This record gives sequence, C-alpha cells and structure tokens, in this order.
Amino acid sequence: MRTTGRHTLILDGMDQRTELSEFLRSRRARLRPEDVGLVSYGGRRRVPGLRREELAQLAGVSTAYYARLEQGHGENVSSGVLEAIAAALRLNPAECEHLTRLVRPVPRRQRGSGRPQRIHPELQLVLDAMDGVPAYVFGRRLDVIGWNRPALALFGDFSTMPPEQRNMAWQVFRNPDSRTFYDDWEAKASMVVSCLRLDAGRYPDDPRLTSLVGELSVRSEDFRRLWAAHDVQDKGHGVKELHHPSVGRLTLSYQTFRPSIDPEQTLITYYAEPASPSADSLRLLVSWAMDSYPASARPAARAEQPPG
Repeated sequence: MRTTGRHTLILDGMDQRTELSEFLRSRRARLRPEDVGLVSYGGRRRVPGLRREELAQLAGVSTAYYARLEQGHGENVSSGVLEAIAAALRLNPAECEHLTRLVRPVPRRQRGSGRPQRIHPELQLVLDAMDGVPAYVFGRRLDVIGWNRPALALFGDFSTMPPEQRNMAWQVFRNPDSRTFYDDWEAKASMVVSCLRLDAGRYPDDPRLTSLVGELSVRSEDFRRLWAAHDVQDKGHGVKELHHPSVGRLTLSYQTFRPSIDPEQTLITYYAEPASPSADSLRLLVSWAMDSYPASARPAARAEQPPG
C-alpha cells in the first residue's frame, strides 16, 4: 500500500479485511431507522444511518458479534448469519455476492485472474452473425476482448486502441469524449465503478485490476468519489441516451448476457425501438460500419491477448 498526498492506493491486491469493513459501514450508513421499521426518537445522531446495535438487532446477533464482523473479522461466520445480515442491510443480489466473497474469498488457486483473456471462438461467431446489432464482449475488470463491426462504429475502433484503453472504465474516465457521448455520464460512470467493485471482490489479487484502480484514482476525482461509495452492482439491462458524432442523438436499449460457455465473459448488445428515429440512425451507422471496417478489425478468436 502506498500513500500519494491525501489519497491511498492499494498496489499489492485488495485488502479483504479493509474491504469488508468499509463495505459494511457504507451499507449501514445508507439506512435510516424508519427505513427498516425501527422507531426513531429524533435528535442528532452521531453517525449517519443505522447504529451498529440497531443493525445487530435487525440481524438477530449480538452487537459485539456484528462489531467484530464490521471490523473485518469474517472468520467462522455461518451462512445463516451472513444471510440475516444481508437481509438487514437490504443488499441487492450483487451486493450479497460481494459480501459473501469478502467473507469467504475463493482460494487463490481457483481464481482466474492470472489467465490470459481471449474471446471464446463461438462467442466471436455470435458477434459476427449480429451484423445489424452493435455488440461487444468484456471479461475481467471490464476489458473489452471481442466486438463486431457495428460496435466499432458506435463506440470507437477498439482494434486500433492500445490494450490498456480497450477497457470500459478507462474509456469512461480517461477519454474526454465520453462526457458528451453519454447523455447521463454520471449514471454511466456509477455503473462502471459498481461493476468494477464487484470484480474487485471476485479477483482481489488481480494485479492489472489493482493497477487500473490506482491509475483512475490518481487521475480522476470522479472515480475516487464513486469508488469510495462502495456501491456494487452487476450489469443488466436498460436504456442509454447517446450523442454520436456522426448520426446525432440515439436512444438505445441494451441487454446483458452471460454465456454458459465462459461465465467470465459477458456479451452486451445494443438495439433501437423498431421504426424509431434512432432505428434509422443506427441502420445508417451499421451500414457505414460494414463499408468502413474490414473483417480484420475484429480480434481473432482465441488470439493471444496481454496476460490477464
């Protein structure tokens, strides 16, 4: 661990005990007594959110037991107690997974963070077949490891980017164009950081993830602020408002798929409502992409990528 000015960066992997302590504190701080059916007698509270004893009461454990867990001591916590604490904190599924991984980290030998990331050949075939739909695949730490030509026209030419820039977190926080590309940049940035935080729990000893978090923490005040919130969520589905430099405003829906062929790889697709102005603009963008980008602009399936 190294301190630079007023910011502390973790350089040798995520400290699981510190992560567990800060995550539980942040989840407790966002709840008020009235949110969980407890009586609030008013007056100034010394700490934001629920007190430790209030959370312990809701979870059915002693205050001392919960305090020890919040101090980062997750050893020997039963599944039942963990579930009760997650319910008391009103954690979403991604947060429950994150809490479990912080308390019971996967043994280092079973983690995949040391393996090279390569798109599975069958996933690349799926991308190539989606010739009218921008789609890409990301792996650990939001590295973009596969794409089709429409995705290049929509998001930029990944094939010409240096490896460290083929990453959604890098693009959002280090590419200045992202501020105008995403209509609600703050929501996009929050989602990206929440997904990256989920990966930090899954791969706490991933040196490239640690390096990425360190770089973004140094260079982006917005990243530091969002990372400190300890929010966790998995990418799902929704609608994005985009401002494309060639076709203007686009309203696109997105869907996320986690293929069973490799659960570490995630497929994201973007599409427009039929017969909408966005559908016409997207069709124009896709047509331009198929003319402008050669088939070689996609990564070769199972081609060697930089080490994981």
